[in-house]
Amino acid sequence: MATITLRKAVPGDEALILRFIRGLAGYEKLAHECIATEADLTRSLFGARPEAEVILAYADEQPAGFALFFHNYSTFLARKGLYLEDLFVLPEYRGQGVGLTLLRELARTAVERACGRLEWSVLTWNEPAIRFYEQIGARAMDGWKVYRLTGDSLKDLAASAESEQ
Repeated sequence: MATITLRKAVPGDEALILRFIRGLAGYEKLAHECIATEADLTRSLFGARPEAEVILAYADEQPAGFALFFHNYSTFLARKGLYLEDLFVLPEYRGQGVGLTLLRELARTAVERACGRLEWSVLTWNEPAIRFYEQIGARAMDGWKVYRLTGDSLKDLAASAESEQ
């Protein structure tokens, strides 16, 4: 087994983070949707008001994976939570504890920050990830379906709000 170490991403890590993001997009069969750039990551991760945080994982000092997360909020709990947007481990490091180490660090961070929950989404076809998540005690939220507005639909709805004013 490899020795796994973690560290918080810092300016200068954008190329590595983007490599992981593109790897995840390819794995999820969504590479055509990945338009992020290093400049986008610089602004959103290391700008005046960072929008997300990244933990990088290394196996025997080689980049092995990452977790990108941000705070959300639960009105029912009246507390913030951590939302894991992306967790990705390079194929050659899967099964060596990298993903579990990243999730443990996220759980530790959530507890340290007094978060009420740690949550994420998983594609329904991703059976290996689903089995892994269930093994650590995570449970699917039955009865919930994720909805999303992007692109023209998002712009159209925003424009309709402006026309109402």
